[in-house]
Amino acid sequence: MSTPTEKNIGCDCDVIHTDVVENAKSHLLEDNTINKLADFFKVFGDSTRVRILWALDKNEMCVCDLAYLLDMTKSAVSHQLKVLRTSNLVSWRKEGKNVFYSLADDHVKDILEKGLEHINEE
Repeated sequence: MSTPTEKNIGCDCDVIHTDVVENAKSHLLEDNTINKLADFFKVFGDSTRVRILWALDKNEMCVCDLAYLLDMTKSAVSHQLKVLRTSNLVSWRKEGKNVFYSLADDHVKDILEKGLEHINEE
């Protein structure tokens, strides 16, 4: 049996493996859920937002801290934080006039760490 190459990675069989297809079909998600999941992962498609999340994984930070760390304007950081808040990836608390941001929960930390683990695989 040959291994697939870039030119030959398709399937030449004419047999439908009904049991496999039916098993997969029984586990498919609803379209609405799939769309929400795709939108969720789109948030991670922006390197600035990932940098912000990575920084917040280590410390709770205010907009000024993040802007200084990432060499960005406060306005640009605030815009990205709004996207992250809307996606429930970050939470915030107010202390006087200051607002401090942190990761929303351990799931966000797990997603970042699993992603890094995946890209570092050899």
